[in-house]
Amino acid sequence: MDHPPPTQILSAQDAVARFADVTVLVVGDFMLDRFVYGDLERISPEAPIPILRGRNEQRMLGGGGNVVANIASLGGRALPLTVIGDDLSGSEIAAMMADLNVATDGLLVSDARCTSQKSRFIAQKQQVLRFDDEDRSALARDERDRLLDLLPTMLSEADIAILSDYGKGVLMDGVAADIIAACRERRLPVLVDPKGPDYAIYAGATAVTPNRSELSEASGHGVADEAAIEAAARHLVAAHGFDFLLATRSEDGLSVISADSAHHIATAAQEVFDVSGAGDTVIASFALALAAGLDTARAGSVANVAAGIAVAKRGTAQVTRSEMLSWLNGSADEHGPLQRDEALRLVAEWKDRGFRVGFTNGCFDILHAGHISLLREARHHCDRLVVGLNTDSSVRRLKGADRPVNNENDRAAVLAALKTVDAVVPFDEDTPAELIAALVPDVLVKGADYTIEQVVGADTVIANNGRVVLADLVPGKSTTQTIRSLRAADGHE
Repeated sequence: MDHPPPTQILSAQDAVARFADVTVLVVGDFMLDRFVYGDLERISPEAPIPILRGRNEQRMLGGGGNVVANIASLGGRALPLTVIGDDLSGSEIAAMMADLNVATDGLLVSDARCTSQKSRFIAQKQQVLRFDDEDRSALARDERDRLLDLLPTMLSEADIAILSDYGKGVLMDGVAADIIAACRERRLPVLVDPKGPDYAIYAGATAVTPNRSELSEASGHGVADEAAIEAAARHLVAAHGFDFLLATRSEDGLSVISADSAHHIATAAQEVFDVSGAGDTVIASFALALAAGLDTARAGSVANVAAGIAVAKRGTAQVTRSEMLSWLNGSADEHGPLQRDEALRLVAEWKDRGFRVGFTNGCFDILHAGHISLLREARHHCDRLVVGLNTDSSVRRLKGADRPVNNENDRAAVLAALKTVDAVVPFDEDTPAELIAALVPDVLVKGADYTIEQVVGADTVIANNGRVVLADLVPGKSTTQTIRSLRAADGHE
């Protein structure tokens, strides 16, 4: 298959928009998740146990099936590959896949296996019991052969692969290793949601995605703080030849760690209702973002947003592409104009969440097409855009006593209303050098009528591993030219 070109996409929104171009192979344990909701009203006369009076029931895809459902919901194309039983639960999984417009050729049916089903019983928003009906044995020889025989065809269509290991047998006895080797041979990234403490069975995978407790168990290290998490992750990376490790940290967010870098991303969750299946959401969104062109840190930021949306939902929930874009595109116009200390706190919060922060500046006296083009270009290169705005006194010193035409409050209000702008910060100095030094944006954008050496603040940004972007200008568009045209039309020139 033609893979997306390895272009550097700096905007998370751009990557999410490209999910439709990504195909993800998902191999592993597929389950049916059953949620029974009811009320606990009395104790059984037969034994000292509560009686749950059922009110309603939901059935959802679980395990690798939930990964597939999240990929489909996010707009990507999923290729499921697994072995399920010739039973009612297996038939339900196939029907749910078909409803998602997911091809079911890779759902291999065996009359010798039982399809795994997890039944969760919930009262007063709390799980009171879980009942698992499952087969945890390794695949039989014929089942294994069927799966591996189909693998090359499916890999030829994929941009990235996910191994979803829930310990139900599909990836046992070397199947995971065979798939990883096949992916490596094709230079196809392969991510593993691991099970159990022995990560040697996933050796050579691009990455594994344990939660905090799984990371501790597999590494034998404590994970009380970020430094300890880095040490534990690097131990596993070195021991098993992973490129990096993605660790989910529950209410603390997630971390993307390689041998020589670490990115800790604070949680995006506003409210936690149910964490069921959150790990599936993380690996699905991370795989899509990585294959769409983001680097590992930026892909982690996208996965973190997806997880924050998922845990606010009930049950094994999926996240939609529209929800992701809505969250990512959420303008912060309610924050502007900001005082400098307010801007510092907001930018720090954005960076903690893994957002790439951009900055541009100007007088923006009479807003015109050139301004809009600049702001659009700036927002294209970042996830949150801060606009530094010259105050009235600053404009007068730069442009003369008859400027600005519009006062700074009006100019700030107009800028803050634009969806490309996330915050407006006035500055009274002649240049934004002090403001840039305080905010330390990841991307600094200025018009292409400058060279990088001429851009105020470029040295600060570059010294902090940021980028300077010179945006093309719209010919003939400037506030000065607009004023001259108005005066000429009015007979003053």
